Amino acid sequence: MSRKTFATISLRALRHNLERVRFLSGEARVMAVVKADAYGHGLERCLSALAGADMLAVATMDEARAIRTLDSRVPVLLLEGVMAAEELEAVERLNLDMVVHHRSQLEWIEARGRFSGPGIWLKLDSGMHRLGFPLADTSEIHARLLALDGVEQIVLMSHFACADRADHPLNQRQIERFDAAVSGLAGPQCLANSAALLNLPQTRRDWVRAGLLLYGVSPIAGRPGKALGLQPSMTLETRLIAVNDIPAGDTIGYGARFAAPRDMRIGVAAIGYGDGYPRNMPDGAPVLVNGREQKLAGRVSMDMITIDLDGQEHARVGDPVVLWGQGLAVERVAETVGTIPYELLCRVTRRVTYREG
Repeated sequence: MSRKTFATISLRALRHNLERVRFLSGEARVMAVVKADAYGHGLERCLSALAGADMLAVATMDEARAIRTLDSRVPVLLLEGVMAAEELEAVERLNLDMVVHHRSQLEWIEARGRFSGPGIWLKLDSGMHRLGFPLADTSEIHARLLALDGVEQIVLMSHFACADRADHPLNQRQIERFDAAVSGLAGPQCLANSAALLNLPQTRRDWVRAGLLLYGVSPIAGRPGKALGLQPSMTLETRLIAVNDIPAGDTIGYGARFAAPRDMRIGVAAIGYGDGYPRNMPDGAPVLVNGREQKLAGRVSMDMITIDLDGQEHARVGDPVVLWGQGLAVERVAETVGTIPYELLCRVTRRVTYREG
């Protein structure tokens, strides 16, 4: 293998993070969210490390099928429910729990005359205004679901819009609206996602939906995963493929964006936007070379980046470069480029070789 660009996935870190989430969740059961190919980590390789979760959650039927080819028994929740009436047969065949968030889904189940999956999760719109029934319809929808043959218990759930900001007034409004709507209705409750688990302890009800935290990353600005006792589960890394001396005043890379302010030693690393590293990453963005922090110098190309090797006079071809992960928090890299860690983790392309480490 000539191009040594890797996403190294630590199963040990995944297991550690799951245990940390369990500790934070108290008595609540933990749902491990593995949508989007386990947040870009690779669903198949992550399943064994997350086997200790009480349930897995996915966004699409294809993701649910992928799990069932690997594990026929683990509980799986379809977070967006079915997209068409015909998919109800797959829910039954694959033995899936299913979110019901819209009248069309309810009508499809009623037309079928029964629900044969393990469980129904009734999603209510408490203020996110994306998926979920209006709160005024809660009692009606709950009663219609309970009347279906095969439905014995309904989990009541909602989703927060601003849980990553503990002081946002919408958080308390959503909690109060949800509690009022479900008052008197029997059934477990599921409110907390990763951010709410940290910022809104009163939302740790019967279930917790843990996503980003499992991968060692914090959803809260200013509170990196390391500070929460988490370990990074993905390290994106490559190697130097050239080391060049550049005279002061010369420019580097496409668009001549970066002009050398002094005589410089520049390292060229084998990674670019073709691998998922953002093209809009600015000059000065942090990377690690030989475990030491250096700065990006010049525009990101499809296959390469250029790095200021100031202080590393002995750097040479083959030296290791870390873009994020062990030693360099993905939260910090995301902040530098003006995005969120979720996007960076999910955008790594198939050209990068995945390996366990």
